[in-house]
Amino acid sequence: MLSQTLKYAYFPGCVAQGACRELYQSTQALTQALGIQLVELKKAACCGSGTFKEDSQLLEDTVNARNIALAEELNLPLLTHCSTCQGVIGHVNEHLKECQTTNPNYIEQVNGLLHKEGCSPYRGSTDVKHLLYALVTDYGLEEITKRVTRKLTGLKCAAFYGCYLLRAQKSMPYDDPFQPEAMENVFRAVGATPIYYRGRTQCCGWPLSSYATTQSFKMAGMHIQEALALGADCMVTPCPLCHLNLDSRQPEVEKVIEQRLGLPVLHLPQLIALAVGVSPKELGLERHIVSTKPVLEKLGF
Repeated sequence: MLSQTLKYAYFPGCVAQGACRELYQSTQALTQALGIQLVELKKAACCGSGTFKEDSQLLEDTVNARNIALAEELNLPLLTHCSTCQGVIGHVNEHLKECQTTNPNYIEQVNGLLHKEGCSPYRGSTDVKHLLYALVTDYGLEEITKRVTRKLTGLKCAAFYGCYLLRAQKSMPYDDPFQPEAMENVFRAVGATPIYYRGRTQCCGWPLSSYATTQSFKMAGMHIQEALALGADCMVTPCPLCHLNLDSRQPEVEKVIEQRLGLPVLHLPQLIALAVGVSPKELGLERHIVSTKPVLEKLGF
């Protein structure tokens, strides 16, 4: 058993409170089932998903320094279930911690802007962590296995890591950015079978979707086709933006590649929550565009 209750400052991000509301719902259900305490940062701002720096690096750093400072006020690590948010905020945190030594004047500039808005200063005293790595490194795979009440035996899961989770920061202390295993290890912990395919660490195509839609959908279609060809029952992603391109737009992807796909795409907390006894209804599985019924039927629900 864990020696103490894990507690995090929770940054849900924008997409999980809008287009992927089921991610917000399933994260709450999973953490409650595991006994993890989340303190939601209700005053937090959008991380910008990497777009703020196109106009101003100072803007991206200041907005996210404020987000980090909100967690620092609580003396808690910042936790998010969005790999894009983790990538952006984690990169800013890494950059600003370096600047405390190499460019203290820049830290003063950032904190001066925060002070003008009545915000707490950035101190560089906490870490930014994705839910995946909090579960793997803080909670532990053995503890997750102990909590399993319904093993996902026979379910073949294809991980889709996406871009930011593996590449945004200079150091990746939790996993190999080129040959990651964290999600596959989680699959094994809950009794599922991991499917390895080339596209699992590549881009889903979402960043291109607003100006190169056809190319974006071809990328998504290629990854889904690869996973299906290797026998995947579902794809599992730690990024809601990837989920939008792979699930919500899958019918449009099918039209572009002229092929029926029909591969369910689950959010990571949904998969784990199913294994630890949370009901499908509590996880918002009915909200998905591609039906999750085949997954539930295979698991005996």
